[in-house]
Amino acid sequence: MARVYNFSAGPSTIAEPVLERAREEFMDWRGSGMSVLEMSHRGPEFVSIAAKTEEDLRDILGIPDHYGVLFLQGGATTQFSMVPMNLAAEGGLACYVDTGSWSLKAIEEARKICEVHIAASSMGSNYSAIPEEATWDLKKSAAYLHYTSNETIGGIEFPGIPACGGLPVVCDMSSNILSRPIEVDRFALIYAGAQKNMGAAGITVVIVRNELLARASRKLPSMLDYAQHAKNQSMLNTPPTFIWYLLGLVLDWIKSLGGLESLARMNSRKAAKLYQAIDDSSFYSNPIQPKFRSRMNIPFILADAALDERFLAEAEQEGLMNLKGHRSVGGMRASIYNAMPEAGVDRLVSFMGEFERRYG
Repeated sequence: MARVYNFSAGPSTIAEPVLERAREEFMDWRGSGMSVLEMSHRGPEFVSIAAKTEEDLRDILGIPDHYGVLFLQGGATTQFSMVPMNLAAEGGLACYVDTGSWSLKAIEEARKICEVHIAASSMGSNYSAIPEEATWDLKKSAAYLHYTSNETIGGIEFPGIPACGGLPVVCDMSSNILSRPIEVDRFALIYAGAQKNMGAAGITVVIVRNELLARASRKLPSMLDYAQHAKNQSMLNTPPTFIWYLLGLVLDWIKSLGGLESLARMNSRKAAKLYQAIDDSSFYSNPIQPKFRSRMNIPFILADAALDERFLAEAEQEGLMNLKGHRSVGGMRASIYNAMPEAGVDRLVSFMGEFERRYG
């Protein structure tokens, strides 16, 4: 078997030590005689897995005790609705920052539930930069301010946490959570799908300040109510047990590497290599202003779009997979999340150089 370098934006590559451990434990989890796939979510074996996963996540991210951690279903897309349902009163107002495709999707869903005010938008720069915070139009009466920390499609990332004028801050951190240390206590709520930096598709982590758990002013279906999920330890219904377990293995792997500080250095180094290759070339280009370039998702455009299909075909022959850019922007996109080894980036840079020599 030959493993390839998978540059998919999600579901994305998973670190080989995680996959190997899951394989080792697949038939018999630690002498239980059962696979995690077969366990009752209320049995002592899985309850211990769930508890350790939360403990490790709290440790790695430094989550304070006055925050709850929920493991939910429905992806980050369901959070586009759950956030305003739970945090904005009926007829209330919420501020949103528009920086690309995923923040726009969050805005579209929120508008079905509450009044939405666009505090800032990158549309004027064709989504190549984030508006300076001094220009943001914040409404003090808003229930919260929402932003997307990293846009996977456009390849734009907030370099830090915005101050947000004292409003409670909600962040979709799906594509860069666990890629660097963060100050959790600066957020009211963080949500993130697992399939990029935390494992496989099927579970979404929500980190929420406890005082907000019962903020909902409307009657909500139980599965859309944060307070109900917290009350039931994220087991209001049968959770995706194997995906929860896999997330725990990813956290073990992160701890073995030295935590988020180590990952942050590795991620910066990988991104710098690829951006340098792009910037040193007259054949490739990246549309994002350098200050706001994503470390996780790096789009690039060939000087001659007619060569796109040849580039992808030859890349696949070299074991470099899923480099096609999103259909809305075209070109190429390399997603280099935590689990992408530096060797994969080195291989891609080498291939890009050789392709340019032959066709540039």
